[in-house]
Amino acid sequence: MAPVVAPQAVPSKTTTTAKASGKRAGGKKGGVKGEKGKRKAKRRETYSTYIYKVLKQVHPDTGISSKAMNIMNSFVADIFERIANEASKLAQYNKRSTITSREIQTSVRLLLPGELAKHAVSEGTKAVTKYTSNK
Repeated sequence: MAPVVAPQAVPSKTTTTAKASGKRAGGKKGGVKGEKGKRKAKRRETYSTYIYKVLKQVHPDTGISSKAMNIMNSFVADIFERIANEASKLAQYNKRSTITSREIQTSVRLLLPGELAKHAVSEGTKAVTKYTSNK
């Protein structure tokens, strides 16, 4: 086995670069002029507001803890991801490049058990009908 030799640094032809001076190229992210070192917090998209609205429709006098909200958020995101993956597979099997409401409906029927699937399909159909009538 040949001995490992550390690579040598090649001197730069430019005088001062963003890396050499220790500054980031492109400046700081977000913030107001004059604020040094503060960065804009990364936005997280959640379903919290929608979960809360549905909870109030079903049980107006019931609240929800932040821990329970996080669990519900994870649950909704997981179910949506499963439905999207299944719909994607269905579109590929049928040599289609577009996921339509039909693929979503079939995915729901495959993923959710019995009565829950029937209820979800009827609610989805109702939502699509309402959307198309308001267009």
